[in-house]
Parts: sequence; structure tokens; C-alpha cells
Amino acid sequence: MNKKSYNPFEVAQKQFDRAADLLELDKASRDLLRNPLREYHFSIPVRMDDGSMNIFRGFRVQHNDARGPGKGGVRFHPQETIDTVRALAMWMTWKCTVVDIPLGGSKGGIICDPHNLSQLEQERLCRGWVRQIARNVGPLSDIPAPDVMTSAQHMLWMLDEYEAIHGTKNPGFITGKPVGMGGSLGRKEATGYGTIITVREALKELNINPEDTCASFQGFGNVSQFAIELYQQMGGKIICVSCWDQEDQTGYSYRKKDGIDLIELLNITDSFGGIDKTKAQELDYELLPGEAWIEQDVDILIPAALENQITADNATKISNRVKIIAEGANGPTTPEADKIIREHNIFMIPDLLANAGGVTCSYFEQVQSNSNYFWEKDEVLGKLDVQMTSAFIAISEFAKSKKLYMRDAAYVIAVNRVAQACSDRGWV
Repeated sequence: MNKKSYNPFEVAQKQFDRAADLLELDKASRDLLRNPLREYHFSIPVRMDDGSMNIFRGFRVQHNDARGPGKGGVRFHPQETIDTVRALAMWMTWKCTVVDIPLGGSKGGIICDPHNLSQLEQERLCRGWVRQIARNVGPLSDIPAPDVMTSAQHMLWMLDEYEAIHGTKNPGFITGKPVGMGGSLGRKEATGYGTIITVREALKELNINPEDTCASFQGFGNVSQFAIELYQQMGGKIICVSCWDQEDQTGYSYRKKDGIDLIELLNITDSFGGIDKTKAQELDYELLPGEAWIEQDVDILIPAALENQITADNATKISNRVKIIAEGANGPTTPEADKIIREHNIFMIPDLLANAGGVTCSYFEQVQSNSNYFWEKDEVLGKLDVQMTSAFIAISEFAKSKKLYMRDAAYVIAVNRVAQACSDRGWV
């Protein structure tokens, strides 16, 4: 996102165009699905703690809601752009569809750096975002959720503001809430666990024992932390993780060849997934450049940070040993890098599937909140496993039957389902 030459929305459109060509989609359907149905841009005035007034820019993009209410996170990022939000909204449409849940795709964002905001300033910002968009979102139309640098607390502030505006109790308006306030058990684990569920199924297909594998992760936020937890439970070994260092404004990779200790790393990690490099070195972790995660001699690579992370420049550095790439992040691989990965016959688990565990559990939370009936954690994670496994098998079998790359298979399934819903409604 910080590379000016990279436009995530153009990447999302190229991916759509490829699926549309494979489907021989008609012009009206292409024109409808290639762009968002609607989008909102707005200013958010926030009174800062020192009494000054700052104006932040906020967005909400609703890509398509033919299959159900929009669904998508709200991210805080200093380099947020409308094209990033457009791309993420489009990817959400396909993601919800590929795991076959009755939701459409949306996304929101605010250009800000929460590292530099107090708790009170973050609360005012959350409430200000809701005030600007409250008439255009809701439990039956468009449901926000956490994303990069937003948390359960941010969601609760947003819910409280929405309910105050409308004078009703609407816990289904937003997901990712604290468990005691209408959130779902299993939600914090869902995206990371979902990623590893798809890795488990890929390993089965490749006839590889998880205990014989090792992995490298990019990112050490919520997704990566819980993916590492489940992967280690399966017997896998993680030798490298990378993360952004806020103090140095650069990325570092932390390597331990005999395997990282998750609890040990969590004890020296801040709430944004930043690892204390000094303490890590005291614990005998090698401190490497940020991109070193992709060069490791491992079986599995899991990008679980931001988009535009595997490019034509660094894809050539991927070890010949790598057998699986599972995209825990949204849009981490550029089309140019995809070609290199395909040529090397690496099993790609695309983001539409690999990180769909989060939105799947968000859907479960929405159902629970709307019915005011809540499930036990084992039930939530069991339903998640069934949904993710079924989606993986459907895509894998379709890819094999049509001799398609896994990403192409996922896109064809998703685009076809959404195009059919639009056609059935008479929109095209």
C-alpha cells in the first residue's frame, strides 16, 4: 500500500477480468461487478486532547449486495486510500461467496495512525465515523467489523454510537465485539485458524505430514498469532516471523532455526503485533531485514500482513523447497508474482479462501446477535472447520476438473455465483 506504483483496485479488477473471461461473462455483468455499487467519502472532525480540532478522512465502499447485506472491516491506516478500500470491498464480495455465506462485500477505512492517538481520541474518531455513515449501514444492510489496527473496543464504541443515533439496541450492526457485549466466542481465533484449516487440507492433498513441515510467517498480528498457534498444535515448526517496527519505521524478520516459541514472542509483543527487537535478540532470535521471511528454506509461506507483499522482485527469492503459500492477508500477491508462483508449481491457497475464516465467524456472530442466542466456542470453531473445509474441497476439485490454478478456480466460482444472483434479481 505504501508503494505509489501499486494500485490494489487495479489488481482486483485484473483478477476479476481474468475470471470474467474464463466465464465468458456478458458486458452488463462485467460493468456491474467491475466497480462498486456505491461508495461514501466523508470528513470526520475530531476534538483532540489538547483542544485542537483535526479533520480525518473516512470511507465506506459497498461493492455488491446481491447475495445479502454488505460485510467488511474498518481499518485505521496512515496510508489508507480509496482504491485500497475499493479493492478490499471487491475481495470481500468474492470471499463471502466462495465460502457460500449469504453476504455481500463492503469495506471501510480512516486515514489515521492510532499509534499517535490517545484512547479518548480513538473513541471520538470511531464515533465520528459512525455519525457520518449511520444512515447507510445497519444490521440488515451493511455490517462493519475490525480490520488492520482496529479492535473489539473500537467496534463497541461504534456500536454504542449507532445505537444512540437510532435509539434502539442493534448488536447485529457490527461484529468483532467483546464477547461480553454480544461478540462471538472463537472470533479472535477465526481468521488465523481458518488459514491453517486450509493448509491442513492442502497438506492432505499433497500427502504431506504436518509434523514434517516448517513455515515462515509475514506479520505478527491477530491473524498470524492464531495461525501459528493452530499450526504448532498440528505439529508444524515456525522458524521465522516478520513484523513492522513502529519506532524504526521499518520491518524486521525474527528467525530461530530450531523453532520460535509463540508464548515467548507474545510476551514481548505490543497490541499492534510489534515485537520488541531488543528483547527478541536477548532471547537469541536472529534479527534480519523485513523481507527475509520470504527467503527462508521452509515448506510453507504465510503472508498475513498487508497487500502487495509478494511481488515480481521478491517472488524469485522463494526457496525451491516451498510447497504451499497460504494468503492469510488480503491481496498480498501481485499478478506478476502469481505467474512466477504458478510456474514453480507451488500450491497457492488464495486469500479469498485462506483468510475467509474471519468473515465466516463474523457471519456466525451476526446470526447470534440478531437472534440473541449465543453458541459455545467448540460449536463456533466446529462450524468454522466445516465451512472452510467444504469450501477448500469445492475449489480444489473444481480446479482439478477444469485444470485451473487455485486462485482462478476460486474467482470463477465466486464471480459466477454473484453474477447469477445479480441476474436473478434482474440487475443485468
